[in-house]
Amino acid sequence: MKNSIKIIPILFLLFGFLSFAQTARVKGIILDETSNPVDNVNVSSAFKNTITDETGFYELLIPANRKVSLVFSHTSLKKVTINVELKPNEDYELNIVMNDKAEGLGEVIVTSNNRKRIQGITVIEPEVIRRIPGANAGIENIIKTLPGVNSNNELSTQYSVRGGNYDENLVYVNDIEVYRPFLVRSGQQEGLSFTNSDLVQNVDFSAGGFQSKFGDKLSSVLDITYRRPSKFGAAAEASLLGGSVAVDAVSKNQKWSAITGVRYRDNSLLVNSQETETDFRPTFADIQTNVTFTPSLKWQWSFLGNVSQNKYNYKPLSRQTNFGTIDEPIALQVLYDGQEKDKYTTLFGALKAVHKVNENFTLKFITSGYHTQEQEYFDIFAAYALGEVDGNLGSETFGDVTYSRAIGTQLNHARNDLDAVIVNAEVKGNHDIKSHQVEWGFKYTREDIRDRIVEWEVIDSAGFSINPPIIDLPDNDQPYNPYTGPLVPYQSVRAKNFAVINRLSGYAQWSLKDKIGSSDVWYNAGVRMHAWQIPVDDLDRNGRVILWQFSGSNTNTQAVITPRAQFAIKPDWEKDMIFRFATGLYYQPPSYRELRDKNGLVNPNVKAQKSIHFVLSNDYSFKMWDRPFKLVSEAYYKSMTDVNPYTIENVRIRYAANNNAVAFAQGLDFRLNGEFVPGTESWLSFGYLKTKENIDNRGDIARPTDQRLKFAILFQDYMPNIPSVKMYLNLVYNTGLPGGSPSYADVYEYQNRLRDYRRADAGFSYVFTENNKNRRDGHWLKNFKDLSAGFEIFNLFNNQNAITNTWVRDVYTKNQYGIPNYMTTRVFNIKLTARL
Repeated sequence: MKNSIKIIPILFLLFGFLSFAQTARVKGIILDETSNPVDNVNVSSAFKNTITDETGFYELLIPANRKVSLVFSHTSLKKVTINVELKPNEDYELNIVMNDKAEGLGEVIVTSNNRKRIQGITVIEPEVIRRIPGANAGIENIIKTLPGVNSNNELSTQYSVRGGNYDENLVYVNDIEVYRPFLVRSGQQEGLSFTNSDLVQNVDFSAGGFQSKFGDKLSSVLDITYRRPSKFGAAAEASLLGGSVAVDAVSKNQKWSAITGVRYRDNSLLVNSQETETDFRPTFADIQTNVTFTPSLKWQWSFLGNVSQNKYNYKPLSRQTNFGTIDEPIALQVLYDGQEKDKYTTLFGALKAVHKVNENFTLKFITSGYHTQEQEYFDIFAAYALGEVDGNLGSETFGDVTYSRAIGTQLNHARNDLDAVIVNAEVKGNHDIKSHQVEWGFKYTREDIRDRIVEWEVIDSAGFSINPPIIDLPDNDQPYNPYTGPLVPYQSVRAKNFAVINRLSGYAQWSLKDKIGSSDVWYNAGVRMHAWQIPVDDLDRNGRVILWQFSGSNTNTQAVITPRAQFAIKPDWEKDMIFRFATGLYYQPPSYRELRDKNGLVNPNVKAQKSIHFVLSNDYSFKMWDRPFKLVSEAYYKSMTDVNPYTIENVRIRYAANNNAVAFAQGLDFRLNGEFVPGTESWLSFGYLKTKENIDNRGDIARPTDQRLKFAILFQDYMPNIPSVKMYLNLVYNTGLPGGSPSYADVYEYQNRLRDYRRADAGFSYVFTENNKNRRDGHWLKNFKDLSAGFEIFNLFNNQNAITNTWVRDVYTKNQYGIPNYMTTRVFNIKLTARL
């Protein structure tokens, strides 16, 4: 009996311990008032604590069967305290919206994170990306409506920012840098963007003056975060341009989650609306997945994978392009033979591990691999006539060619192959020390490229071959005298390059939120380092690099250091304004494309292009019609040295591979966004840009991306009496870009411009699920988050927009004519969208 009495307290203690050991899990996503995720929120209880990741996600183990106070705190937001009591092994989802105006106790309310606002980052909602129509719908379709961002090719995802070119833009997905194809020569070849809009949670964009943690490019950063699902979901879309399917999956224990998207696109509907009659079916397909595993509160593992294939089978038949003036209309008529077969196959995989060492210290480990195999094969024979057009309105032959002033033939041949493997290994750290934040990272990159270029062009006019204008050959005055010189192609590029480039980069930056008087201020300062090594072993007789190996005795090593800084202040005014100044030195170490010149020769001594950014901006939030609006104004100036000049053929960039120019870019950007229509976001953008370069001290000329004025509207609306009917408008106006020049010509002699780019895409949809909240339980439409049918009109006003010029030589008058290459005309599309 005495022993039994002694055992009873032990049993009570053991029972109490077991009860205490029973746990439950609370998890969720922290958002601000604009539904953007908030990272680095401290989530704590009396027992454990954690912080949210870059997607705003957190999870925390707490004792079961007892009331626990959860405290959500952030350096720039008001604290939120919530009491919960969970059952053993219960998995409870608690999503919080935090604000900087009120503290919640026992309630789930919230908003406004100033972090991205003070950094000058534009946030784009995923729903806007999915809804707004465009010939190449997606993230880049929306980016092109922002001030300072320009593009005149609706079939391409390429864009230029504030005077930079297509190679000067950084793109990240989940902290992982992604790459574009190397050999893209035509917008139709490019196909799908890497980013799958169905998988996106957050999109941030910076057009300049960005922080040191972002990489080594001169113009912009597009930072994308894929979502981490918390429950099963699915989305599908089908249209005349293709379709897509996306699936969200989550394991029962919530430790595994995955999002997978499959896309297929056929651009036949668009390209068959162009002036060139073709037998043409460009098709693009990809599959992409992001898998996340969270074994504990300390570790999170994820894998991002992508497989894509773009096929471009092109067989032109005929073309007629009218140009010239009203008084002297001219037409180019072309009959084609031959075909083009291009293929781009890309494999991408990345593994990322996040380790929360403690509540104030996070480590990230990232490794990735990119493999692309690309081929451009074509033999296109063109017989052309350059003639005068009958411009008399009453004539029976109005619009027809009545007199041919020049005839000739042209044969273009290419057998271009490229195989590139790029691997990366990276580590990043993030420290929160009171109101200070320190971030750092190191990255190793190895680029292994095998490239073969065989391109030539032969031009024949009136029965004899035209010699190239860039080499000294005997005069050819056939048919009056026989020609005795060699027959050579008009243009010829031949090269075979095997390249290995090793890179080491790193950054460190510090951020602080403080006060000056009653005003809030933010400081950010950082520095980047980038070193690269180009070993060179063997050269052929023409100086062409034919083999690069890491063991080479003749090694070219270069390094650059780039300091950057930001300062922002929010005065204690009645008006909600933030002023920001950013400056820094931005280097772009040369990629393989920048090392290869127009003739295929590689110059390993090319230096990094350098740009100094000065950005002054104002962010003004206000109410109009009792609805929120924001006006962002920015003035910028970029001074560039060691510039590597380039020309653009469609969207292919050909570099001079020589740092023989200086340049500048200056401009003003304005963007007004808000609820012009209640419950929807729309915006108006305006940009002014002037960018010029001076090559070999010959004087300033317009850079190929000198697009002076830009105006864009992105507008969403609905019918007041029938709110299920939605309308979307995407309108862009750009003044004309420089028209370029033949690849062999002196660019200083070709300073013409293309016509202005004007395009409007409109979409109309009927949302069947608009009134779901008023429908009875069990109604079949309640199974859908969204079910809509849409009708789209691309190029609403049927404007003729040109992307580049085709240069045709009139042998008799010795003139070169720039024939505009027009893009798509008006096209109609229907679309069906469903989300579960």
